Amino acid sequence: MESYFLDWANLLLRWLHVITAVAWIGASFYFVFLDSNLEPDAAPNQGTGGAGGIWSVHGGGFYNARKWMQSPPGVAGHLHWFYWESYATWISGFLLLAVSYLWHAQAYLIDPRVFAWQSPGLAAASVVGFLVGFWLLYDQICRIGRRLALNERAIGLLIALVVVGLAYWTSQLFSGRAAFLITGAMMATAMSANVLFWIIPGQRKMVAAMRAGQPMDPEPGLIGKQRSIHNTYFTLPVILTMLSNHYGFLTQHDHRFSLLVLLMAAGAAIRVYFVQRHAWHRGRGGNPIWVAAVGATLILVAVVVAMPKRQPTGQTGAQGTSSVTAPPSAIMTIAQQHCLQCHGPAVQMKGLRLDSPQAWLDHAGGIHQQVVISQAMPMGNSTGMTAQERQIVASWFKSIEQIK
Repeated sequence: MESYFLDWANLLLRWLHVITAVAWIGASFYFVFLDSNLEPDAAPNQGTGGAGGIWSVHGGGFYNARKWMQSPPGVAGHLHWFYWESYATWISGFLLLAVSYLWHAQAYLIDPRVFAWQSPGLAAASVVGFLVGFWLLYDQICRIGRRLALNERAIGLLIALVVVGLAYWTSQLFSGRAAFLITGAMMATAMSANVLFWIIPGQRKMVAAMRAGQPMDPEPGLIGKQRSIHNTYFTLPVILTMLSNHYGFLTQHDHRFSLLVLLMAAGAAIRVYFVQRHAWHRGRGGNPIWVAAVGATLILVAVVVAMPKRQPTGQTGAQGTSSVTAPPSAIMTIAQQHCLQCHGPAVQMKGLRLDSPQAWLDHAGGIHQQVVISQAMPMGNSTGMTAQERQIVASWFKSIEQIK
């Protein structure tokens, strides 16, 4: 019953996480788009401190959005804040991480082939340490960078180096799937912390000064703008790491760290292109198509790196014979040793039960994909399935495919 309720918690939290993430990312992308398309003549009667405006059409009507860098002439009606989307996304994401990974650290976080943790609890605590540690490092880079008047490219490069360095260590300490996810969760934590500790407090100071009729300090707004830009460049790499859980050919690959870095860099480059192309269309910058080309090239390199190796023709099975059939008894022995802890009479993770030959026949394709192709199962190879055992499964699958 515990597995049943955990599956429900996983589904509902994942659903909530996706909904809130769509709301947060959508708002972020929209405001970045607005900043790149502001026109001085599109917002008449702005008063002092106007940064421009934009006309747009949507939903059967016309909109005129305006922006002020200083106090506007007045704020009539409700002042809408954008923060609940960020907080709800992080909270639901962390709860999902806890239910899916921290609760089952032995199966999901730990891969003895990568690192032999002394206890599942220590592995789970280390994940939290990575999340907090990255935020502290990132925040200090931004603080010191502004104090030293470093340009944004230098600050961005330092942040990228920290991301790559910590991604390397996650790949050395945790299972492949967990390493991808933890790396994304680190960046997502920094994104939400930016909103909580810098963007919203800075905006509150600006609103308080406006309502008190006092001069507005531009520094909180500049810091908030910097952190918002970082958030938008984190977005596509974070989404990639969240989706990677479903693709064992990435997370179980021998070069998974390189694949992770390549794809995160590609996502950041593609996001840079979409941000800058608006300014280019407005004649306020050069054509950023080369940035998109870099992103596409990095993806192609990842495709080549992840390409599966061809198996030699005529490869023999675990018993040293060329037979393509695996005895049912051998298959059920493998099931007993490696599968039934999670897919047996007592527990059926993902609703899958594999304690009968017929069940193996019914799910042959999925078993072959998870055990032989991606080698994602057993999770983190916590039961120590050998290459010879995987070859038995491969030979059995080949035999039934030939019969079909």
